[in-house]
Parts: sequence; structure tokens; C-alpha cells
Amino acid sequence: MQRDTAYRHGPAAAPAITAAEIARARARLPHAFRRPPLQRLARLCFWLAFTALFAWCLHDFDASPERLWNGLQRLGRVLSFMFPPHIWTSWREMSEILTGLAQTLSMAFLGTVLGAVIAFPLSFLGAQNINRIPFLRFGVRRGFDIIRAFETLILALIFIRAFGLGPLAGVLAIAVSEIGVLAKLYAEAIENTSKKPVEGVIASGGAPLQSVRFGILPQVLPVLLSITLYNFESNVRSGTILGIVGAGGIGFLLSDRIGAYRWDEAWSIIFLIIAMVYVIDALSAVIRTRFIGTYDGTR
Repeated sequence: MQRDTAYRHGPAAAPAITAAEIARARARLPHAFRRPPLQRLARLCFWLAFTALFAWCLHDFDASPERLWNGLQRLGRVLSFMFPPHIWTSWREMSEILTGLAQTLSMAFLGTVLGAVIAFPLSFLGAQNINRIPFLRFGVRRGFDIIRAFETLILALIFIRAFGLGPLAGVLAIAVSEIGVLAKLYAEAIENTSKKPVEGVIASGGAPLQSVRFGILPQVLPVLLSITLYNFESNVRSGTILGIVGAGGIGFLLSDRIGAYRWDEAWSIIFLIIAMVYVIDALSAVIRTRFIGTYDGTR
């Protein structure tokens, strides 16, 4: 009965610790209440170095209070030019904007799909539980790193030189960038799968390819779908940036309006981009729920 009462009351039934008992414990075990001097000195040196580096960066970038204040004032004037937002009244102007949005969306979709199609088989070569040849797996993984080292914007500039202006350069830039990113993420997802389904398929007489098909893919496909959908959302935003450098899409129109100081139209385009990203995020959530389920396991 006493044990049951203590369990129900929990900490309220525990005896209070007096200040004298804490003082005696602190005197008997000082290191339990305070970090060792060497550790405290190391922490102090770290924060001093961090503060000095941060201050030096601000000074080197000329982030003076006067410059920041003047910049905020100019930013306020720019924002004031954006309101009220522009409303297109003719179908010719509106169709141009809708075409730019469609091009950006198409760039992101095609680039993501092409990157995923190529990255999917390459990810098995980079997964440790699939590729048992160390030097081959190491070379494939470093290849992923090399591809990821090139920013999508740099790839777009290269492809614009090769293929000319337009959405094709943006599609190729996104696709190449996605190969490195998706292949790495896919390989890590494959490595984190459970071995038990694979062992069950092999114990039933299945071949190695069948163990991958029936033991690994059912585990990893929902994760791969979630990764791909997230990257698609990100590539929609990247497609806007690529349009600014000449890859077409809504980014090109946005850059044109900003260059012409037509800030009200620029704000309207930005609002449409935000709305498009929001719709894509909502649709992605629906697809995830349909194929993956919710946090409580329901579909």
C-alpha cells in the first residue's frame, strides 16, 4: 500500500533537500556542480574566437550601422512602390505571366523526373548493403559529391552557353543537380532499411535481385517518394532563380519587371510564385498521405 501511494504521488512524496545538504554535496563533489577549469577555459576560448570571427566578418563586409540604416530606408521606398499590386487587365499580359509560371513548373517537373530516373539505379551502387565492392562504392559516392559541388545556377549558365537561352537549359541544370542530390539521399535511405525482409526472401529461396525487389523496395519506396516530392517543391523555387539568368520561365519576367522598375508588377509576380509554391506543397501533402499515410499510420 505504501509503495502504491508513493507511485501515485510521485515527486510530491519525496523528502525535500535542504540548502545545507546541497552545500555539503557541493563541497564533497565540486566537479559534479561545476565544470573543470580546463573545460571552462576551452569554452571561453571558443566563444571568444567565435565572437572575434563574427565581428571581423561584419567589419570586412562593411556592415556599419549607417550603411544598414540607409539600406533599410531604400528598402522601405522599394516596398512602397510595390503597393498596391498590379492587376493585369488584358489577356495578352496575363497569358504571358501564366506562360512563365507554366514554364517554371515544367522545368522543375522535368528536371526532377529526369534526375530521379537516373539517380534511382545509381543509388544502389552507392548503398553499402547492396554494393559490396568498397572501391566501386567509394568512387560512386565521390561522383555524387562532385555533381553536388556544382550549384544549379552555375550549371544553368553552362547549359545556356551550350544550348542557348530558354527552359531547356533550366531543365538540364536541374536534372544534373538532382542526380547528385537524389542519388545520395536514395542510397542513404536504402542503407537504413531492415535486413529481416531481405533475409526472409533469401530463406524462401529468392535470388539476390528478388531480395531487392521484395525485401528492400517495399520499405524504401515511400521514403524515396517523399524525398522526390520535397525536391520537386525546392526545384520550383530554383526554377525561378534560373529564369533570372536566362533559362526562361517566370524568373525571366520577374527580372525584366525589376530591371524596368515596375515594382507593382514585380510584387504581383512574386505573389503568384508564392501561391504556386503553396498549391504544390498542398498537393504534395495529399500525395504523401495517399501513398505513405499519416503519422498515426492511417491512409
